[in-house]
Amino acid sequence: MRCPVVPIVLGAALLIVSCGDSGTVTPSVTNAAPAPVTPPPSSFKTQVAPADTGISVSGPIIVEHQVEITAQRDGILQKIFFDAPAHVQAGTLIANLDDRQITANLEAARAKSRSIAADLKNWEAEAEVLKADYGRAQRMWDAGLISEEQLQHAKYKAESDQWDIKRVLESLTTAHEEERSLELELEKAKILAPFDGLIARRYVREGQNIAKGERLFWVTAEAPLLMRVTLPERVFGKMRQGQSVDVTSEDAPGEKHLGRVKEISPVVDPSSGTFEVLVELKGERGALRPGMTANVHLDTQR
Repeated sequence: MRCPVVPIVLGAALLIVSCGDSGTVTPSVTNAAPAPVTPPPSSFKTQVAPADTGISVSGPIIVEHQVEITAQRDGILQKIFFDAPAHVQAGTLIANLDDRQITANLEAARAKSRSIAADLKNWEAEAEVLKADYGRAQRMWDAGLISEEQLQHAKYKAESDQWDIKRVLESLTTAHEEERSLELELEKAKILAPFDGLIARRYVREGQNIAKGERLFWVTAEAPLLMRVTLPERVFGKMRQGQSVDVTSEDAPGEKHLGRVKEISPVVDPSSGTFEVLVELKGERGALRPGMTANVHLDTQR
């Protein structure tokens, strides 16, 4: 009777254990989002921003003197004396328009001025004669030899001659001004270099009919090299005139140039929150040329 009871008891125990384990099994779920992984406390670190030691901006290299020379009058380009890329000094004659008509008009005006000047000398000499006649008439009146009408006639004739002298003198002034006007027109026919620099470009050719205002040459200075950059307003109070800056350019690798702050705009642009700074490069320019793009590093902690 004992043998059958033991298997029954063992079977009941195994059934109970089996039911308890089935409650702890987690069923699999399809397309479930993975649970977020929380890193250990040691992985959280505070990132400290580096100190603001400066600011770098880029911009073109410029020069103060750079201009396109335009024609000041109509005419035919007669001769070109210097072409790109020639170096010229201020006042150098670069080209010349046909000035034969102006020269002829100027010579005629000068001849007219000389004629009026000679006429003025004649009137001045006659005025001296009339002045002497009036003096003689005054003495004769005092002696009772002539009537008062004769005295007054001599007097007004001498005064009339003085007005003639003033009229001729004004005519001479007008003639001189006409001369000056033609001289200016003659100067406009000469294309001169406005400053020491380099002829970078020529737009016209000899024999071409030039209209007033037409571009002729592009002349640029080569020094000093400048950069006009725009900075944010947060560094406005940290900039000062004469401050040193570093200038580099990708077009001139291996070169590092020194610059100084030449001008600081006294106001901030309210629309952009920026202000302008003019930097002048010092020392040898190396491979830098006007028009190239360069980078400026300004130390705001100096």
